[in-house]
Amino acid sequence: MTSKIDVLRAVINAWGERQDIDEVISHLTDDCVWHYSAVTQPPKIGHQGAREFLDAFKARVKNPRWRIFAYAENEDSLFVEGVDEFDTADGNKVQVPYAGVLDFRGDKISGWRDYFDRSVADMTGRGEALPAFAAKLIERERVA
Repeated sequence: MTSKIDVLRAVINAWGERQDIDEVISHLTDDCVWHYSAVTQPPKIGHQGAREFLDAFKARVKNPRWRIFAYAENEDSLFVEGVDEFDTADGNKVQVPYAGVLDFRGDKISGWRDYFDRSVADMTGRGEALPAFAAKLIERERVA
């Protein structure tokens, strides 16, 4: 069995290097429940829901840079802390510190919950800088 962090690394590479939606989806179960913005939007369900989200996200995201700073695995779950960075179509640099929980069934992701402050995503999306204390959260070594 592949380690859970290696599965996530494959997803990160597929998205960050090529924005390859098919490859990202290949790492999800058919019935995956993906809470991209766990407390602000309803989840996307299955491959079709993931594709709908990723197609829309890809249209708004340029140069994705997704970094993981810390992680922990247990039998069925992977917990991660990191930053999602990308450029908007109008050239703003979005920087969003976040934490996530991924549930696994075998080598596939069956549940995915991302937790982040939506106002930070909106603020940096408008071209505003992260406050200095928040910027320190994303100035760390990448582990994945």
